[in-house]
Amino acid sequence: MEKLTFQEEEIMLIIWRLKEGVVKDFLLQMQEPHPPYTTVASVVKNLEKKGYIAGKRYGNTYVYRPLIDENDYKAKFMSGFVRNYFANSYKDLVAFFAQKQKISATELKEIIDLIEEK
Repeated sequence: MEKLTFQEEEIMLIIWRLKEGVVKDFLLQMQEPHPPYTTVASVVKNLEKKGYIAGKRYGNTYVYRPLIDENDYKAKFMSGFVRNYFANSYKDLVAFFAQKQKISATELKEIIDLIEEK
């Protein structure tokens, strides 16, 4: 599974949310100002070449759907993120966000509760 660029990931998140659609559907879901249609179409074609989505032709229109599950993508690249930036330590990851005050004590308690439920 190849890492996605920022633009590819942005569009892939939309495709995962919509489940399927045409380029115009994806474009309309993007924040204003919308990029040019041709830019989105190029990114969609790249996603298809990388094997993330499949397009099915209906007349002159292609309808795209995801081939890769969103959670599978997140799991693969989050584990790489933790490995590369936190020496493969999820503890260090959580400590980093706690020190930067990006995670509250309440959120930490919720994480502990989730872990203890498993």
